[in-house]
Amino acid sequence: MQVSIKWLKDYVDIDETAEEIADRLTMAGVPVERIVRADEGLEKIITGRIEKIAPHPDSDHLLVCQLNIGKEELLQIVTGASNVREGHIVPVAMVGSVLPDGKKISKGKLRGIPSNGMMCSAGELAIETEGLPDEQVHGIYILPADTPVGIPAAQALGLDDVVLEFELTANRADCFSVIGIAREIAALTGKELRFPTIEVKESAPESAANLVHIGTEAEDLCRRFSARVLCDVKIAPAPAWMVERLRGAGIRSINNVVDVTNFVMLELGQPLHAYDYDAVAGHCLTARRARAGENLHTLDDSSRVAVGDELVIADSEKPAGLAGIMGGLESEITEGTTSVILEAASFHGPTIRRTARRIGLHSESSGRFERGVDETETVRAVTRAAQLLVEMGACTVAKGVVDVYPKHRVPTVLEFSARTVGERIGANIPGDWMASALRSLGFIVEEKGVEVYDVAVPSWRGDVTMMEDITEEVARLYGYDNIASRLPMGAVQQGKTSERQDFVDLMRETFAALGMTEELSFSFTSEKTLDKLGVPEGSELRQAIPIMNPLTDEYPLIRTTLLTSVLENAARNVARKNMDLRLFDIAPVFFPKALPVTELANEKLMVAGLITGRRSPIAWDTDNAQVDFYDMKGILERFLTAIGVQKYTVERGEHFAMHPGKTAFFKKGRDVIAVLGEIHPTVAANFGIAQSVYVFEMEVDTLLRYRKKKNAIASLPKYPASTRDLAILVDADLSTVEIERVIAKKGGKFFRGATLFDVYMGKQVGSGKKSMAFHLHFQSDDKTLTDEEVDAAFADILEAAQSQLHAELRA
Repeated sequence: MQVSIKWLKDYVDIDETAEEIADRLTMAGVPVERIVRADEGLEKIITGRIEKIAPHPDSDHLLVCQLNIGKEELLQIVTGASNVREGHIVPVAMVGSVLPDGKKISKGKLRGIPSNGMMCSAGELAIETEGLPDEQVHGIYILPADTPVGIPAAQALGLDDVVLEFELTANRADCFSVIGIAREIAALTGKELRFPTIEVKESAPESAANLVHIGTEAEDLCRRFSARVLCDVKIAPAPAWMVERLRGAGIRSINNVVDVTNFVMLELGQPLHAYDYDAVAGHCLTARRARAGENLHTLDDSSRVAVGDELVIADSEKPAGLAGIMGGLESEITEGTTSVILEAASFHGPTIRRTARRIGLHSESSGRFERGVDETETVRAVTRAAQLLVEMGACTVAKGVVDVYPKHRVPTVLEFSARTVGERIGANIPGDWMASALRSLGFIVEEKGVEVYDVAVPSWRGDVTMMEDITEEVARLYGYDNIASRLPMGAVQQGKTSERQDFVDLMRETFAALGMTEELSFSFTSEKTLDKLGVPEGSELRQAIPIMNPLTDEYPLIRTTLLTSVLENAARNVARKNMDLRLFDIAPVFFPKALPVTELANEKLMVAGLITGRRSPIAWDTDNAQVDFYDMKGILERFLTAIGVQKYTVERGEHFAMHPGKTAFFKKGRDVIAVLGEIHPTVAANFGIAQSVYVFEMEVDTLLRYRKKKNAIASLPKYPASTRDLAILVDADLSTVEIERVIAKKGGKFFRGATLFDVYMGKQVGSGKKSMAFHLHFQSDDKTLTDEEVDAAFADILEAAQSQLHAELRA
């Protein structure tokens, strides 16, 4: 946003310098990024009238000119321009001046004839050349014949101005207008704000309601839609004062109708659009959602195919423009336009932003709609535009305004007490001063008690929704530099990390020590990604929170699982031939309590890991073996040992994204502490990965609940251990966990553990059976075990296996 001081002075008296105004605005939260002087480089350039022209005696293309620059003596300048004539008034760069392009003017001679300065072209003055005659584009810039002689050229060109460039935050939509900035200056300086008087003579015999029909089929995306009809339109250049105002705002002049819509947009902050009445089919305009596949032909002569969620303004046959972004080419204003429909509306900002971002088309209008416009201004805006065109003699105006306003805005009313606001600011500010300051910004303030007030928030301040916002308004008008600095009060406590934060740090360190690399990912996903993962319909993971204003249309949801993140990162790496991966991610996922969201969602901190590719880095002394299920199982077991999670079981399980038979659940009692497995080949193919991928996922709070907080230190055993080997024949579907549970229960007080070292299935054991061999470990802390004690424990284990598991002892 940029605006000239001259334009601001139309609405508020400014006695301060541009630098002082910029400083006060910045300190009040309306930051001025830069001050640009329009006359920079034009300081020693004045106007002069050519009194006499003579040919150069020694050149057939040079002219010797005598110029009146407001002094007694004429100034002699030699030029090669062919478009100058006696009586022309031109900009003259005096000796010693420096042009905007850095060129320094000095005395000189051209073929022996002295030349004391230079007549300037538009390019040398760095002014806009569009619309100028060709002879002035390539020759000397000719000023109007009534231009006074000897005045600064910047004044004659309307460049004796200062432009403020603002770097506004998105919440201050009200400051994206000249009136909005002027309102801030008036409040800060105590001056009176002068609003333009907006009224128009409706001299055309027709009624606007009989000439045009407007409506909305998407009330959630278009809250208000207003229009006026202009008759007997004469397309011509805009007056110089308006061109000057637009130029100060960085907008080039096109014609009177288009310039007026731009002027009103900048003045009031309400974008408008002008349609050629005769090019609008059915003389009907409707705000509706685009239909998928519909062609959108915009003013930049680009054709786009609608996705179906865009908001368009359509006539009775086709879209006439992309709402809030750009109008349609077929209905643009041309030299042949004789009737115009002026339209102003209030559109849904996030929809405008999504559409503009997707098609890569941003405009002054879209930027304002994205931040939010004042829906109460639409009728004033079209009336102001009609008023300006009537004052130019460019049209007549049909009677009435066509206005569709289904649901009127309800003003926000807040209550505040001067004492509470003062305590929050840290300054003793009288309530009367607060009320006066807020009134200067357009708030309606009524006292309802002793320094207790009700405040009606004006329609243009959509960012003020709570008492804290009122506090901020008071503070910035009072002046942050007027608030005394005070040390905070309160008990001093030592800062430290929580147990949960320490635990997360330990997990990160452990995974890194196990050779894994942490990834950082966004908390976003999409239905398409959940489909690729194979998440069943009706699953809790499908209940993802939609984002109102997503960074990209590809990821409109908040993720519910980390598996999508690690798999997408793996897919990106594999696509770039980085095939050997060991990744982990510790990040939150979110589950809504209900959809649509009305309260904070449940947040779970999860851990996910992924490995794929070669087991060892490629080298001359390593093979090309690939990682498998047991590599990931080993990583997970070492991780759980390091963080203090013990005495868990590993059981076969099923998971929608994992390979059947290659999925395991790590459990403590009935709680699943980890899910581990090989990604199903179909899921891997969905993500574009053509090699085996192994993953795990865990919840941090579950791990934290089962970790052993204190490690007991025990001395090394003094007495030797005894071992026995147990080889049994069992049913093929019997899991190792079930067998180990029976062995541990019947192993007795000297039993220390069982290790599976052999599994066999084949002809030797028969169909439906498998042979499993365990190494049993016995040891006492107090004595050397006898064979009888070990054999007795072994016999109990064998008897339990035979009776409970129907196992057979193998010789």
